[in-house]
Amino acid sequence: MNNILKLLIILAIVFLIAGLIIFQGRDKASFKEGETSSSEKISTNKDSLDVIAKNLPVLIDLGRGTCKACKMMLPILQELQEEYKGRAIIQIIDIRYDPEPARFYKIRLIPTQIFFDASGKEIYRHEGFMDKLSIEQKLQEIGVK
Repeated sequence: MNNILKLLIILAIVFLIAGLIIFQGRDKASFKEGETSSSEKISTNKDSLDVIAKNLPVLIDLGRGTCKACKMMLPILQELQEEYKGRAIIQIIDIRYDPEPARFYKIRLIPTQIFFDASGKEIYRHEGFMDKLSIEQKLQEIGVK
């Protein structure tokens, strides 16, 4: 009986580890599929944002592909990237793979959206899910036409 219990514990551990490996690989694959195609990258360098030279307003969304609100926002943000191409830069950052921006921008909750005007000045910060209409209204407030 004691040997059977030990065997069951070992099997449970093996299945747990295998499950973690499978789910971790699936999260990375889903992120790759949903990754932004934009070549515009926000620098986390304290000196400047790379995109300021373009004189466009910027929205940075910081989240994780595993959080429910982040998953709900991804298609909205991708749609907005296309709709506002040439008028605003919308950058999606998954902090699982790039944690430095979360530290740099002092993120406390995900998702967080940070809006910058065309000069690079932070204008507004929102924590949590933000619907498309609210994002569009805020983009208009910061000068996107």
